[in-house]
Amino acid sequence: MSFGPDARIPRVLPAIGCFGLFLALMLTCLMPLLMFNVMQTALERLHLSPVSATLLVMGMFLGSVVNIPVHRFTRSDPQPEVMLGPFGYVTLGPQVRQLRMETVIAVNLGGCIIPCLIAVWQMPHLLQAGGPVTGRLVAVTAANIFACYLAARPMAGVGIMMPGLLSPLVAVGMTWLLCPPAMEQRVAIAYVAGIAGPVIGADLLHLRDILKVPVGMLSIGGAGTFDGIVLSGILAALLA
Repeated sequence: MSFGPDARIPRVLPAIGCFGLFLALMLTCLMPLLMFNVMQTALERLHLSPVSATLLVMGMFLGSVVNIPVHRFTRSDPQPEVMLGPFGYVTLGPQVRQLRMETVIAVNLGGCIIPCLIAVWQMPHLLQAGGPVTGRLVAVTAANIFACYLAARPMAGVGIMMPGLLSPLVAVGMTWLLCPPAMEQRVAIAYVAGIAGPVIGADLLHLRDILKVPVGMLSIGGAGTFDGIVLSGILAALLA
C-alpha cells in the first residue's frame, strides 16, 4: 500500500471529473433562463411593460422552430442543409437530403418576424420626436447596414453568415458617438439599427448570392434566439 502523495490521485481525479460534468449540466440548464432574463431586461428598456416583454420573449423562444416559406426555386443537384434549432446549430455539419432539389427562402417567426415587429413598433415614436432624432436614427441604421453588408458571406448549407457581434458593436458604437447620453430615444435607436443591420445588410442585400452557393433552406433568423438578428437587437438595447 502506498502512502505517498500519489496515493490520493485515483480518488481526486474522479471527483474533479464528476464536479466538472455537474457544472456543465447546470450551466446548460441555466442558460435558457439566463437568456430569457437578459432578453426581458432589454425589451423593458424599450418602454415595454414586464408582461409584454415576457410574452414577446416567450414568442421568440417558441417561434424559433417555425419557419415560414416565402419563395422556392428548383435546383439541378441535391442541396445541403444545416439543421438549426432554438439555440443555433443542433448538428455538427451539413446534411444532404436527396429529395430536396430546391432552395427554400423562409423567415423565422422567433428569430426575425417578432424582433422586426418590435423595431417597427418603435419607429413612430422615433419619427415623432423630431428631425434631430430622425437624422441620428438614419445615420446609425445606415452605418450598421453598410457594415453588415460588407461582413456577410454566403456559406454552403447555411446561407448568409456574418460575425455575430459585429452588428451590435457597430450599432452601439454609432449610438454612443451620435446620441448624447441624456437622449430618451437612445436605446430605441440602437435597437432599430441593430435589427436593420442583419436583416437588410446581411440577408436582403445578399439574396442574389444564394444562387451561387448550394443551400437547401435560407431561413432569415433561422438560428432562433441565437440568431444574429435577435442577438444584435438585444445587445444593442442593453449596451446603448
